[in-house]
Amino acid sequence: MNILLIGCGKMGGAMLRQWTSHGAHSFTVADPAASDLPDGVTHVSKATDLPSGAFDVVLIAIKPQMIADVLPDYVHSLKDGGTFVSIAAGASVASLEKVVGDAAIVRVMPNMAALVGMGVSGLYANDRCTAQQTREITDLIDQTGTCIPVDSEDRIDRLTAVSGSGPGYIFEVLRSYVAAAEALGFDHDTARTLVFDTVSGTVEAARQSDLTLEELRNSVTSKNGTTQAGLTALMRDGALDDLFHSTLQAAYVRAGELK
Repeated sequence: MNILLIGCGKMGGAMLRQWTSHGAHSFTVADPAASDLPDGVTHVSKATDLPSGAFDVVLIAIKPQMIADVLPDYVHSLKDGGTFVSIAAGASVASLEKVVGDAAIVRVMPNMAALVGMGVSGLYANDRCTAQQTREITDLIDQTGTCIPVDSEDRIDRLTAVSGSGPGYIFEVLRSYVAAAEALGFDHDTARTLVFDTVSGTVEAARQSDLTLEELRNSVTSKNGTTQAGLTALMRDGALDDLFHSTLQAAYVRAGELK
């Protein structure tokens, strides 16, 4: 596919680097501030530098508040039968339709792990998208990690609360975990190694296991041992479950408010 990327900030740039590493499609970036683009990517600064009807996909990677002002200049760039794809958080299909009209539109909610090719993205296609268009965009997003199709924009909001915002939660958990390790007497670099390798190794072990998470937890918890003592403090009065529930609920509610 011939793909136009409008905007190339952190998320758009991360996904672009993954896409170009696969070499399956051609890309043009329209962004006056773009720099250090991957080899082979065409760069333009404004919409008037682009031909009409040249692109199979126009991918919207600008801030939601910029869409009404910027996107109209690029509508002509999409060929007949092409697809608009938006990774602009909070920009609903309805808000995009006000700008581009009655078109095939796909909303994608990625997360920052796309930087390392391990992103988790939700994908919602409006009813103007054909099965082929949906499959093509799903395959494209899969190149940045994992793509999870959903059947409504509400599901995109729910996914946003879990995986879209999830890296922020995990970074904060890691920060607190590292700080606790330092409080036990480890220097910062050693504390980071202990925490990061423990977390990444445990996640991979869980991924490869057929056991439930509860069964895995119990398998490493000896009666009256150190792990049980730590878990008793961590799980006191269901506080951990309540905290994660309220965290995701707050993010989900806010995602709905932003549309």
